[in-house]
Amino acid sequence: MIGKRKVVLVGTGFVGMSMAYAILSQGTASGVNELVLIDVLKDKAIGEAMDLCHGLPCSSSHMKIKAGDYDECSDADIVVITAGLNQKPGQTRLELSEANAKIMKDITIQVVNSGFKGIFLIASNPVDLMTKVVQEVSKFPTSRVIGSGTTLDTARLRFMVGEYLNVSDKNVHAYIMGEHGDSSFVPWEHAYVGCKKVADILEDAGKGLEDLDKIYVEVRDAAYEIINRKKATYYGIGLGLAKIVRTVMNDTNEILTVSAYLNGAYGQKDIYIGVPAIINSNGARELLELELSEKNQAKLDSSAKILRENMENIRKVLNTTK
Repeated sequence: MIGKRKVVLVGTGFVGMSMAYAILSQGTASGVNELVLIDVLKDKAIGEAMDLCHGLPCSSSHMKIKAGDYDECSDADIVVITAGLNQKPGQTRLELSEANAKIMKDITIQVVNSGFKGIFLIASNPVDLMTKVVQEVSKFPTSRVIGSGTTLDTARLRFMVGEYLNVSDKNVHAYIMGEHGDSSFVPWEHAYVGCKKVADILEDAGKGLEDLDKIYVEVRDAAYEIINRKKATYYGIGLGLAKIVRTVMNDTNEILTVSAYLNGAYGQKDIYIGVPAIINSNGARELLELELSEKNQAKLDSSAKILRENMENIRKVLNTTK
């Protein structure tokens, strides 16, 4: 008999429910057999659970799905937090930080008070800062608190590079690093298609490296473009969260660009930021530290500085200390 493999989702907005739908659609491959939905709007959580349950006969999943409260977190393997205020047109992710930090603190306290001992996965924006808030409030080991980080940014990058080179995005191995936001960057020196560097492929084709900069700008601005057109982004991040959940539940040791804790790596300490990390049932098993060029190290340092300054402001708002 397979034991309970339980995920609790806090926040049943578009992002959370896109993840829930993706997990349901993956069936047994998701590694999840129980999903609990929590929302301050209790009727919405109940309605969302009902809607998902009615799709079970059309799915290969035998998942138990229901609405619940924070006591359900006590025996959960993962608590995914997507709750918080939405990013508005023209608003940066960092501008969301103070308001959403208060929401994160309240949620985290209730989850921890339930007796939860699993892994926190944070998607609320600005995700690097919210992940740090959850870790500081929960006092959980840093490896067991991770954020979605630049998982979506990296997926966008792989898709766009694949389209540009007319090759499957599954064979594009490249990363967006840094803040999930405007100070992110691509270490192109570590970008490959199969076993060949993207830069070498462009050189062989007689194309300039400036095309790579154009691709990065498209990736960086993708969220703003989508928000301007449909008010929010959710399918991509929902699928990204489902992939992280699947990786944790199935203990597959995949390399994902999550928001992970740096304690000396890349010359940075006491910060969560998007970097490649090996993810398994224990959370962030270890970082896959890349050797960055001087230029890209400066970009990472700049991104970290922005996050660190914002975190200091958040601590003042929350009246917390490290």
